[in-house]
Amino acid sequence: MKLGRNDPCSCGSGKKYKNCCQGKVESRSFDSRLQVPTQDELNQLIALFNAGRYVELENRALLLIKQYPSSGFVWMGLGLSLQMQGKDALPALQKTAELMPDDAAAHNNLANTLRERGQLESSEASCRRALKINPNFAEAHSNLGLALLKLGQLDGAVAGFRRALQIKPDFADAHSNLGYALKELGQFDKAVASCRRALELKPDFADAHTNLGNALKEIGQLEDAVTSYLLALKIKPDFAEAHNNLGNALKDLGRLNDAKASYLRALKIKPDFADSHFNMGCVLTDIGHLDEAAASYRRALELKPDFINAQSSLLFILNYTAKHAPAFCMAEAKQYGQMVARKVTARFSKWRCPAKPERLRVGLVSGDFLNHPVGFFLEGLLAHIDPARIELVAYPTHHKEDELTARIRPYFSKWKSLVGKSDEAAAHLIHADSVHVLLDIAGHTSYNRLPVFAWKPAPVQAMWLGYFATTGIAEMDYILGDKWTLPDGEEHNFVEKGWRLSGAQWCMTPPKEDIKVAELPALRNQSITFGTLNNIAKMNARVVACWARILSEMPNSRLYLNIRNLHNDALMKNVIEWFAAHGIAENRLILETTSGRVAALNSYNKIDIALDPFPYPGGTTSYEALWMGVPILTMRGSTYLSHLGESIMHNAGLPEWIAADEEDYIAKAVAFGSNLADLANLRSSLRARVLASPLFDATLFARSFEEALWGMWQARIQPESSGDPKFLTTSRD
Repeated sequence: MKLGRNDPCSCGSGKKYKNCCQGKVESRSFDSRLQVPTQDELNQLIALFNAGRYVELENRALLLIKQYPSSGFVWMGLGLSLQMQGKDALPALQKTAELMPDDAAAHNNLANTLRERGQLESSEASCRRALKINPNFAEAHSNLGLALLKLGQLDGAVAGFRRALQIKPDFADAHSNLGYALKELGQFDKAVASCRRALELKPDFADAHTNLGNALKEIGQLEDAVTSYLLALKIKPDFAEAHNNLGNALKDLGRLNDAKASYLRALKIKPDFADSHFNMGCVLTDIGHLDEAAASYRRALELKPDFINAQSSLLFILNYTAKHAPAFCMAEAKQYGQMVARKVTARFSKWRCPAKPERLRVGLVSGDFLNHPVGFFLEGLLAHIDPARIELVAYPTHHKEDELTARIRPYFSKWKSLVGKSDEAAAHLIHADSVHVLLDIAGHTSYNRLPVFAWKPAPVQAMWLGYFATTGIAEMDYILGDKWTLPDGEEHNFVEKGWRLSGAQWCMTPPKEDIKVAELPALRNQSITFGTLNNIAKMNARVVACWARILSEMPNSRLYLNIRNLHNDALMKNVIEWFAAHGIAENRLILETTSGRVAALNSYNKIDIALDPFPYPGGTTSYEALWMGVPILTMRGSTYLSHLGESIMHNAGLPEWIAADEEDYIAKAVAFGSNLADLANLRSSLRARVLASPLFDATLFARSFEEALWGMWQARIQPESSGDPKFLTTSRD
């Protein structure tokens, strides 16, 4: 609220102050004995506020409060002066509302401060009190929308902003805030329209430019988003949020150094900006600076202890190196579980699922029902699941869809988006669907909704496919794997029970692209080309040292690295320097970055032997390499994640390509790379071989998967039949 003559009156009448209470004030006679300030004293407060002289306003208001301790208007002046200086205005505004209980604006101002302090329920209550006094108070409807927005009640927020606009159609703030809420709901075209309307009304509105940029970023118009953020910063150079969001768009454009610079600018302006510390961690991960990334995530958590996404991202990057003991990783995972558990107000303990159904209702929660590795593994399985035994329900957590989405959608009986729903609302939606088994296929990856599982919306909950370690959530019953990723003796690495599938733990849908397997590149190059398409974060110091030794022992060999964002000069320079430190010249490296699956698959026609990083081996890249006739040298691991390469190569029928340790890894690379005849024969037959293996046999995998789902349900309703082993399986290994 402002105190100027042309601003809304503090009484909430909707009239201009000069035509409302100021007129009333001027018609009164004042008497200090009645503890009422004079008109001159009130005008002085107003003048100081309008001139932006907030320190003087604070001092003057404090003096007047000594004279007129019961004047709500003077307390309001104090509160606003403190608020504008970034000081604690809450006590003064609470006193204002106490002294002016029937003043809608007093409650509305209090609501603003409560919201800024994170007291969202109290902010909502103050807004509602203001609206009870004056139902047509547009600003209070808008502020109610803001409180509900932060509470995750997006539908209520949208209703608040729209009601404000019914009362005041030219309310630019409400248009901008409506755009933000619609973006959160995934209604991007409407979000863009709302933000553009705000800017028509108020072209120099930095917040609206930023909200427009956010919506444009979500629909992939990244350059336009960058333009919007830059316009916001031209208007308001110290707008930390705009710098932060600009960084996000630049990161998505692959401009990693520019993104990092934007986050640094945001943090220079606002050092305690937890979101920017988090985003800095994300870009540092993409650059491969994992220790710095972890420090950024931890700083975000210091500033915002309930920052669930920061803890989740920290867990994810712990997988990239072997420097942390399993006990340390487990403790971090449990901390995540405790964080999400604290958000749960009432965990479900009863469900309406029939104990002996004719078919199980199985829900899948994922943000990757599209052209994504998860989609590649799901499509064949979904096509071969027996609908007489399993009913599938999809709970997408991301708005994006594509042609793969269109192909798999008919396999689900229901398609219910969780986008824009709070964890509580999402949990209630799933619970109402009477799902028997709820599968998380995201883990600690983008667009996950793991906190929903802490509400226990389904009686049986399991994780599979999207992540390769414990979630840390006590309410997650099972983690699915196979006998290689879930060996006996590693039970302590999980809060979940392990459930072994009878065969492979994944099954990829063969690529639809018609790409031929070329002859062995070494036959035309007269030298072996090792290679990988895994991401930069997997190339830790041990991996680089190991690969450099292979190149040293085979002086005529080369290393092909196809890495996302390698067009970034700084990233390419880093990679070259890493190998140079081990005596490997730049001309021994072939550095590329490609876009799209077709280009990635064609890249394997440049590689003789694929090198698996460790302890985080390939998944999708390994399946695709084998399909393209390229064998993979992998290493035996000691955790679920590090066993992935073993699982893939055992199921491919190539156990001899599994090294026992780094010395064995180097020796095998040299031995396999020295026998071109055997490599050429293997290459020519490998696609047919793996297509006939469990890695691509969708019919076999679907039966195994169905039995696992039914087995978990039987263990739920007849626990005595399964005893209490830590790792369970549906058939003999």
